[in-house]
Amino acid sequence: MGAGLLSTVTAAALVVPMTQAAAASDVTTALAVSPAALPTFPFGGPPGDPYACFAADVFGCSIVFGGSGIPIPHQDYIDAVNERFIQPLNPGFTPQALFTPEGLQPFTGVKTLPLDVSMAQGLTMLQSAVDKQFDLGHAVNLYGYSQSASIDTLLMRQYLALPPDQRPDADQLTFTFLGNPNTPNGGLMQIFNLPEFGGSVPIASLGLTLNGATPDGPWATNNYTLEYDGFADFPRYPLNLLADLNAVAGILYTHDQYPMLPMTSDGQLANAILLQGSVDYVGELPDGVTASTATNYWMIPTKDLPLLEPFRGSPFGNAIADLVQPSLRVLVNLGYGQIEHGWDAGPANVPTTLGLFPDVNPMDVLTALVNGAQQGWQDFVQDLGSLSSAVGDGPDTAVDMAAFTMPSFIDIANAFSGSISAVNGALMVTGDILNALTTTLPAAMAQVFFSELSQGDLLDAIGLPLAAATGLGSLAAGFELIGIMHATSQIQAEFAGLFG
Repeated sequence: MGAGLLSTVTAAALVVPMTQAAAASDVTTALAVSPAALPTFPFGGPPGDPYACFAADVFGCSIVFGGSGIPIPHQDYIDAVNERFIQPLNPGFTPQALFTPEGLQPFTGVKTLPLDVSMAQGLTMLQSAVDKQFDLGHAVNLYGYSQSASIDTLLMRQYLALPPDQRPDADQLTFTFLGNPNTPNGGLMQIFNLPEFGGSVPIASLGLTLNGATPDGPWATNNYTLEYDGFADFPRYPLNLLADLNAVAGILYTHDQYPMLPMTSDGQLANAILLQGSVDYVGELPDGVTASTATNYWMIPTKDLPLLEPFRGSPFGNAIADLVQPSLRVLVNLGYGQIEHGWDAGPANVPTTLGLFPDVNPMDVLTALVNGAQQGWQDFVQDLGSLSSAVGDGPDTAVDMAAFTMPSFIDIANAFSGSISAVNGALMVTGDILNALTTTLPAAMAQVFFSELSQGDLLDAIGLPLAAATGLGSLAAGFELIGIMHATSQIQAEFAGLFG
C-alpha cells in the first residue's frame, strides 16, 4: 500500500538537506537527540523487463509490481525480491515487471491518484498480464507488495466469484504477499471493518475504501508481515494510543524493509514465524476454527520499535531509545493483546476486527515493565560508551566559500513559487483529512453505536466507536504528517538547489 512511500526524487530531497544540516556541527550531532533521516527506497537503476516471460524457455512467470510510489519496478528491486521471496517459493520462475499506477495520496505526494482509482487501474493491467501468461501456457506467481497485494486480492476475489470450472487450477496460480494491507488478522483494510459496515468502509474524501480481508482461496499463498508494519499489522486494540502511534511510525520506517531483509541464517527472514491458522501450521486451533485451505501466514519479528526510530539519528539519541524501548515495547504490545509480541495471537486466517481491552494479567504486565526498565538501563549504559568515539571520528565539515555563488532573482522567485505550491498541496491534504474526520468518521461511529445499543451491549456501543476513532484518528494524523513531510521536502529541495 505504501511501499517506498516516497518517490526516489522526493526521498532524495528529504535526505539531502538533512545531511547538509548534519554536517554543520559533528559534535552537536553526536550529542543531540536528533531525528534520523526519513527512510528511502534504495532501488533505482534501469526498469525491470516487462517482457521477460515471453521467452521460449519460460515455464513459470512471477509477475512483480511495486507498492505505492513504485509504479515502475526497477531491476535491482526485482533481483532483491526474486532472491528473497520468489526463487525460494517458486524455483525456476522468471520474474517479469508489471507497470501499474501505484498512487496513494498523500503518501505518493499530493495531487496524485487516490488509492481506489489506482487499484482499479492496476487491476485492469494485472488481468491483462495474467491472461497473456495463461495463453502462453505458463504457470503464474503473483508477487504483491503493499498496494499490489491489495490489487492481487481484488483479482483473487474475481476468480473466486467464477464457477469452479472457470477458475485457474491450483497448479496454474500461486500468490506471494508482502506487507499485505488485506491480511485477515491485522491488515488495515480489515481491522476497522466492523460487521455494521457490511464488508467495506469507504472514505470518500481520501479516495480510499477499507475493503476487508484477502479471501482464503485454493491457490498456494505465502503472506509475509513485518511486526509493527502499520499497514499489515495494525493493533487489535486501538484504544492503546502508543500502539497506534507505533503502527503509524511502522508505516514510515518498517513497511519498506521487506526487499532489504538480510539473507543471513540468523536474519529476520530466516526467523519468520509460521502463525496459527496457516495451512502448514502444526498445533491445536481454537474450537470452531479450521486452518487455511492453502495459505501460510508468516510473521517477521522486528528488532526496534518504529516509534523510536526518529531518536536514532545520533549515538546519544540511540542510547535514549534503548533506555526506554524494553518497557515501551511491553506497553505497545498490549495493543495487540500480548506482552512479548507485537501481533494478535488469534488465528491468522480469521478476519479479525478491533476490540476494546486485551485479556492480560496485570501482574504479568508489571513484572515485564520492571524487567524492561532493568534491561533498558543496561543497554543505555552500554550505548554511552560509543559517544566519545562518535565525537572524535566525524568528517571534515569545512565549507568551501570560494565555490559559493549567489542565485539569480529568477531562481529565487521560482523557489518561492515552488514552495507556495507545496504549501497549497499540503493544505489540500489537510482539507481532505478534516473532511473525513468531520463527516465519515462521526457517521461510522453513530452507525456502530446504534447497532450495538439495539443489541443491548452498552459497553461496545460506547467503546467500539471510541476505539475506531482513536485508531483512525492516529492514522489521520499520520496521513497529515506525510503531507507535511512532502511539503517540507519540496520546500527544502527548492531552496537547497539555490545554493547547491
